[in-house]
Amino acid sequence: MPYEWSPPPKPDMSEWQLSLWPYRSLLRKDFVLFMGATCLIVALPLLVVLGSAILWGLLPFFLLMIWGVWFALHVSYKRGEVLEELTVTQERAHLVRHNPKGDVQDWEANRYWVSVHLHTDGGPVANYITLRGGPREVEIGAFLDAGERLALYDDLKRALRGQPAAEQS
Repeated sequence: MPYEWSPPPKPDMSEWQLSLWPYRSLLRKDFVLFMGATCLIVALPLLVVLGSAILWGLLPFFLLMIWGVWFALHVSYKRGEVLEELTVTQERAHLVRHNPKGDVQDWEANRYWVSVHLHTDGGPVANYITLRGGPREVEIGAFLDAGERLALYDDLKRALRGQPAAEQS
């Protein structure tokens, strides 16, 4: 799951933190391997025209394609640099969202009044989760997939009631 409890909420614990981030199917360390394999596969047909003038006609398109793949993956990584941290103490619940452009959004409410709501339809995504408390309602985990949001909803309800979170696999 792309979220982590620190420490995991237990019945006798009144303070905990939840960190959420988008799922990454291609890790940064695998990016180099992917780009190398892509260059190799695309360069194989260029071996046929090696030493001829046709190579110089095809080379700019080859380089443009490699740059396009690199740029698209770079933009994808930048947009996915989102981190949400929900910190709950005995008195307060504080949600901080670190956006890809560097701006920070935060929300704070009295823990007693905080409630978790699941919007199965009508939200921007399926199984939309919001926290309500204080002067406004805020979303949490919108970048997770629908199944992960359902699991998060159940875990958040338990944690805010002081029950242990479900075991993560």
